[in-house]
Order: sequence, then C-alpha cells, then structure tokens
Amino acid sequence: MKTKVLVLDIDGTLTNSKKEITPETKRGIIHIMERGHKVILASGRPTPGMRRYADELELAAYGGYLLSFNGGRIINCKTGEIVYQRTLPPHVISGLYQYACKHDMGIITYMGDDILVGRRMDEYIELESRINAMPCKAVKNFAAYGEYNLNKCLMTAEPEAAARHVEKLNELYGDILSIYRSEPFFIEVMPKNVDKATSLDRMLETVGLTREDAICCGDGFNDISMIKYAGVGVAMANAQEEVKKSADFITDSNDEDGIVKVIDTFVLNQENA
Repeated sequence: MKTKVLVLDIDGTLTNSKKEITPETKRGIIHIMERGHKVILASGRPTPGMRRYADELELAAYGGYLLSFNGGRIINCKTGEIVYQRTLPPHVISGLYQYACKHDMGIITYMGDDILVGRRMDEYIELESRINAMPCKAVKNFAAYGEYNLNKCLMTAEPEAAARHVEKLNELYGDILSIYRSEPFFIEVMPKNVDKATSLDRMLETVGLTREDAICCGDGFNDISMIKYAGVGVAMANAQEEVKKSADFITDSNDEDGIVKVIDTFVLNQENA
C-alpha cells in the first residue's frame, strides 16, 4: 500500500461554518491514520493555536504533524520535534518595533504558549488572542526578543492605513522579509519565501515521501501554493475562484463533510492502485 499524506487547512476546510470538526470528518481522518497514512494540519496560526484540533484528532497518538505560521514551522505531534522551521533575521525586530512606535501600530510575536505584546493592546490583538486561545503578555523590551527563534511578527493597523504600511514596510524590508495583509487590519511579517508548499516539500523529504503522495486541501489564498504543489490539489466549495482555479478537484461542500469525499476518493480508493 502506498502511503498518502492528507494536508488540511483548518478554518473552512477541516472545520465547518461553526468552526467544528464534524463526527464524520473526524472518523474519516482517524481511519486513514489507523491504516498508516499521514495527516498534516496546515495553518497561518501559531502552533498553540492549532493544539485543540490536534488533540481532537488524536494526532499525538498517530504521529500527525502541524504546519504552523503558513510554513514557518512544522512539528511532529507525537515527539514534539521541530521537523523544519524558518525564522526571522534577528536584526529586523528592533526596526519593526521602532516603525510600529512611530506609526502607532500594534506589534506582537509568539513564544511558547504566549503572545508577546510589544507596545499596547488593541482590538485586533485581542482578536488574535481569542482566535488562538493564547494569553497576551506585555513585554518591556520587545526588540530583545530578536535573540530568539521567532517565526513571525504580526503588526496591526486601521484598515485604511494598513495598505500604506505594507507598501512602506516592503520598501524597507522586502528583500529579506515577506510582508502582506492576511486581514484588512493584520500585517503578517514572515521570513522571505516562506509558504506552505516550500515547507511541506522539505518536510516530506525528511520522511521519504514526495509531492505525488500529497493530497492538499484548502480554501484560502495562502493555500494556493500547496494546492498547486500537491499530487492532488483540492479546493473547498467555499473557496474563491482564484483558489478553485489552482485545484485538481473541488468539493461539493466544506460544510457537510467535503473532506470525507476527498478521503474516500483519493486515499481509500487509491490504496491498491
């Protein structure tokens, strides 16, 4: 039997519109892990923000993986080992913090189970805390955290100003950083050339598998790289047209167990092919 790797974005792909994993989806995922196939959850969230989904699917027992920060870090749930990661250049943290102060922006990063707040709380940082169920910790010297392996900073601004800040930050750091808006008020700051496909390719190489073994499912723009990369790229029915155009297969629904059909069609029905 050829091992397959099922890669699932979380929000709107693994979960339905109620942010829940349906019982049918859960049973389907656990069934293929019991048969020896691999499962990777892929998200822009920090690793702790993905933990409840990993626990619900029992990934620690089966040896599943978490690909967090849109490819900034991959963790083996069973061992806790960091399989692959990319980190921000340490020297940029001070400059990003100074820019945030000058323009009255929020700035955070992630360490352990905490969100580190560099300046002040705002409604957008509070939202990030709620989404990921991570507490916020105010720090006096944000720039000092450049000494640590940070996968991402998140900057916040009013939507009407955020686009201008992205343009300016790219002028300052675009040669070494990837800077873009994930929401009208969130500015993602990542190492250059980090995406889900690149990190997934490195990870599969370490476990002796290839892109042809991967079935990658998503609904967002940050999923396009892995959908195009995979042996089978799957877009959910709720995805925008650009995401669907990148896919080999589109589910009938994300809300009523679209992943179950993907498992039946591309994993179970292909086991002896």
